[in-house]
Amino acid sequence: MPDRFAQKLLQWYDSHGRHDLPWHHNRNAYRVWVSEIMLQQTQVTTVIPYFEAFMERFPDVQALAEAPVDDVLSHWSGLGYYARARNLQKAAQTVVRDFGGEFPQTQEELESLTGIGRSTAAAILAQAFGIRAAILDGNVKRVLARYHAIPGWPGQTAVLNQLWQRAEEHTPEQRVRNYTQGIMDLGAMVCTRSRPACDSCPLQHGCQAYARRETSLYPGSKPRKAKPEKTTWMMILQDSEGRILLERRPPSGVWGGLWSLPELDPAYGADELQEACEQNLGLDCGEPELISGFRHTFSHYHLHIQPARLNVASGSKSIADQGHLKWLHRHEALNLGLPAPIRLLLTKPEQTALL
Repeated sequence: MPDRFAQKLLQWYDSHGRHDLPWHHNRNAYRVWVSEIMLQQTQVTTVIPYFEAFMERFPDVQALAEAPVDDVLSHWSGLGYYARARNLQKAAQTVVRDFGGEFPQTQEELESLTGIGRSTAAAILAQAFGIRAAILDGNVKRVLARYHAIPGWPGQTAVLNQLWQRAEEHTPEQRVRNYTQGIMDLGAMVCTRSRPACDSCPLQHGCQAYARRETSLYPGSKPRKAKPEKTTWMMILQDSEGRILLERRPPSGVWGGLWSLPELDPAYGADELQEACEQNLGLDCGEPELISGFRHTFSHYHLHIQPARLNVASGSKSIADQGHLKWLHRHEALNLGLPAPIRLLLTKPEQTALL
């Protein structure tokens, strides 16, 4: 017997769903995969221009696998969660090396690729190959949690297992590509996090949260925990040729692999920055010019950034380019993978106070 949930959803999708997103054109596993990774933690409207630029530079999995990592990170700059970009290239290299440049068509093999989990693998199978596979991204979790009134935060294993069970039950054998796009669209366009448009929802009849007038309770919220606060000095060090010193971040951790500005311990006072630059970097610098500080929020803490601009004294014994240090003119620096706050700091420092 056909699932009424899926029938109603597909009828709605035919009339109201999104059929013309960039990754729907020339649809293949590579384009679907890149879009799915970009859409993690990021809205469609934000992703579209990044996706189009990424496809122009890396049109297929071979191009991505062979590209310099700085090029990949540069095209990801601004999307955040930069581990996604590094994992994307690692997975592309595996596809080329181990699968002959063709994406595998099984859940298990797709999940073996770096950065691809159960839902992303299922989305590739359904969207690229038309293979029945249940997805469970954030939008789908919200739809299912409300429809079945599943209490609790989806990050809890017991709750997640219930959601996966419902996702499997409702995924149809036919038109799985349209179904998976439809349920994502419904969550993004109708069953939204706040103020859901229940009167426009094809699943209103049968939705337990709606019947109880409790849509705001589902899905349950993550237990709140205050984010810790951290502080750092960001040094804009400029030499006599107008070049700025950049430092590559470690490959893992915050802004991993991106180029950033050298940092100093916040324990230093403003009047100690010149001495600190000499001690830590071997540079003789002039008086620091403080720029408006700002706060940047990561998923797990707030970082208070206090920028300071210092000119490296002419004739100072300058450090040479090394693997993790580079002197670059601003236009050269902006071609590298930079965190969004650092990019803005190098172009429009007066606007960082708004971050």
